[in-house]
This record gives sequence, C-alpha cells and structure tokens, in this order.
Amino acid sequence: MKKLLLIALMAVSINFVNAQDYKPFQLYSGIGYAIPSGGGGILFDIEPAYRINDDISVGLRWEVAAMARIVGDQEASLSGTSSYTLNGKYYLGNSSFRPYVGAGLGAFSLASVSVSGAGAGAGAGTKIGFYPRIGFDWGHFNINIDYNFIPSSEVEGVDDQGNATTFDVANSYLGIRIGAFLFGGKK
Repeated sequence: MKKLLLIALMAVSINFVNAQDYKPFQLYSGIGYAIPSGGGGILFDIEPAYRINDDISVGLRWEVAAMARIVGDQEASLSGTSSYTLNGKYYLGNSSFRPYVGAGLGAFSLASVSVSGAGAGAGAGTKIGFYPRIGFDWGHFNINIDYNFIPSSEVEGVDDQGNATTFDVANSYLGIRIGAFLFGGKK
C-alpha cells in the first residue's frame, strides 16, 4: 500500500515539475463595449489569473458595465452591473498569438431604472450568471468576447395612472473588450 501511494505521489509530482513556458500569474485589465438587446454601453474589468499549466488558467473577474436600452418608441432603461466571477480558459496554442476558449460563473449585482409609456420603475438585486468566452492573447495584449447570460429582473414602479406595477428588465449582454496584462507572458 505504501509503495502504491509513493508511486502515485511521484506521478503527480512529475506532472507539476514539468517546465512551463509561460509565467504562472497574470493580471489583466480591459475596457470595452457592452451590448444589451436594444442598446449599448461601456465596461471595464480586472482579472487576476493563475496558469495551472501552459494550456489552462483559472481566474477571478471583476467587471462593471453601464448600459442604456431603448425598446420601441416608448420604453427605455438605464442599468449598471457589477460582477464577481470565477472563470477558466483553455489556450489553443503556444505561439505569441494564443487563441482561447473559456467560461465563467458568478454573482452579478444589478441596478436599473425603466421608463415606458405605461409608467416608470427602479430596482436592484443580485443574480447568478454564466458566460462563455472566446479571445486571444497576442504578446501582452488581449481581445475577447463573451456573452453574459443573466436572468431578467422585475422592477417595481408606477404606471401612468399612479398604480403600482412591475416591469420586466432584460439583464444579459454581449461584452467586447480589449486590454493588456502584466506578468503571465513567456518566461
């Protein structure tokens, strides 16, 4: 039993001892365009990540986005989103141009104001969301695209008669960003 445990420990150790071509810690920051249905906005994010090996990294993303939507002639909303997510990336190559695919999951804090021909309302809350992403690193620069799937929110307000009502506000958005990172490049 001790020999089997020793062999397993050696096998795991050899896997971790293999040399990596890239530095393990990466700190990314970016700015971009947030595209909700029927609108647009801006976003900013910071993402520290750790490379498990040259092909796989895990990270945390903090992102803020401010968006405006116009739906039809008589409905508009302004919203702000702040998210804290855990994500992973799988790199598809080891050259200076490194495309990747990935996904993330976490908490999205939301605040919105909605106005329509039928009334107005405001609300805030936190939802669990998910995002698939694609992108590439090129040297110390990065471009990526993700789609943040976030459940819609009900916003309480008043209609044009002064009666209490609720509005359904869509929260999902496409994020397109460009940025740069410190550390994490080739050794």
